Amino acid sequence: METLESELTCPICLELFEDPLLLPCAHSLCFNCAHRILVSHCANNESVESINAFQCPTCRYVITLSKRGLDGLKRNVTLQNIIDRFQKASVSGPNSPSETRRERTYDTNNSMTSSEKVLCQFCDQDQAKEAIKTCVTCEVSYCDDCLKATHPNKKPFTGHRLIEPIPDSHIRGLMCLEHEDEKVNMYCVTDDQLICALCKLVGRHRDHQVAALADRYDKLKQSLESNLTSLIKRNTEMEMLLTKLIQTCQHVEVNASRQEAKLMEESDQLIEIIQQRRQIIGTKIKEGKVVRLRKLAQQVANCKQCIERSTSLISQAEQSLKEADHARFLQSAKSITERVSMATASSQVLIPEINLNDTFDTFALDFSREKKLLECLDYLTAPNPPVIREELCTASYDTITVHWTSDDEFSVVSYELQYTIFTGQANVVSK
Repeated sequence: METLESELTCPICLELFEDPLLLPCAHSLCFNCAHRILVSHCANNESVESINAFQCPTCRYVITLSKRGLDGLKRNVTLQNIIDRFQKASVSGPNSPSETRRERTYDTNNSMTSSEKVLCQFCDQDQAKEAIKTCVTCEVSYCDDCLKATHPNKKPFTGHRLIEPIPDSHIRGLMCLEHEDEKVNMYCVTDDQLICALCKLVGRHRDHQVAALADRYDKLKQSLESNLTSLIKRNTEMEMLLTKLIQTCQHVEVNASRQEAKLMEESDQLIEIIQQRRQIIGTKIKEGKVVRLRKLAQQVANCKQCIERSTSLISQAEQSLKEADHARFLQSAKSITERVSMATASSQVLIPEINLNDTFDTFALDFSREKKLLECLDYLTAPNPPVIREELCTASYDTITVHWTSDDEFSVVSYELQYTIFTGQANVVSK
């Protein structure tokens, strides 16, 4: 049935043919759709009767009209009879292809707007009554009295599909921006926007690549889901990083306290000598603690900010994924997809290396030194390099003698000497 319905569908309005014309190229076209084509070719203040030719929307064959215009073309009576029988078969069963498709679309919209009050659009009274049914065929909502008056139980009204009342904006769908009376029913891949059939036929999109809304819906939804998965994964990683940063802050607090306690213990043993130095050394430890915590606090704030933005964007993206209407989804999902992609890319921050066991080794104290060094007591630092005495250095064929002096001769056990031998072809570095 779905294959048959596609053969009975007009290439312009994408609905079943209505009063179909048989074109000389053997294709068919709704009379009203053909008239709209002629109207689109009219210039300002030009009548439709002045148009004597148009192109077949299917094969681009040029159709030349007689003086009678569209009335001079033959009606495709056989096709109209097939459509009448098809419509009769469709409305006779609740699971027919066209009705199933419509029910799926409208039932989804109806479930989303069940709390909205829909008024009758046919009432002549000042205060319209509440609608009890919406006619999908007429695209109008009716109260009980207006429904009985406008839809008697006979043809052609028996073929109209009645559903629970829904707002007019949902049943009519999105309208084309360039052709206000046309619904969007396809997607221009070239310009990346929603268009109607007239845009493709006679508008600026006629030579552009287009795609069906369903195909574009599936592709964009798949892309959004993929990016959303990546963002959720990255958000999880950022939460783990935040946990590690908080743990690091706790370790810094503990280790700093431990170091302060150690300092106090050693200072008590050497109180007579280091009384004046103790306060200075304790201040350095606190400064080191402040520097570390300030850096970690900034990283914690950055992580929290990133998680808050990602969580908000995830909520918007998940809400957008619930949209079942293809056109509405495509209208809103593009910007959300770009924001999700940008958020995923921007969250790829350089994760700092976190040392959960920062023991403040740079503040180590050595109390084994002689008492005479206690007056200059401070944290250990790397010794200064020795000074080479070039005037005392000598060199022979296989021997080099190097002389140097050092200010740290009592604390340095040995030095490592690196030298370079310059040859004609390459330089050799030795130790």
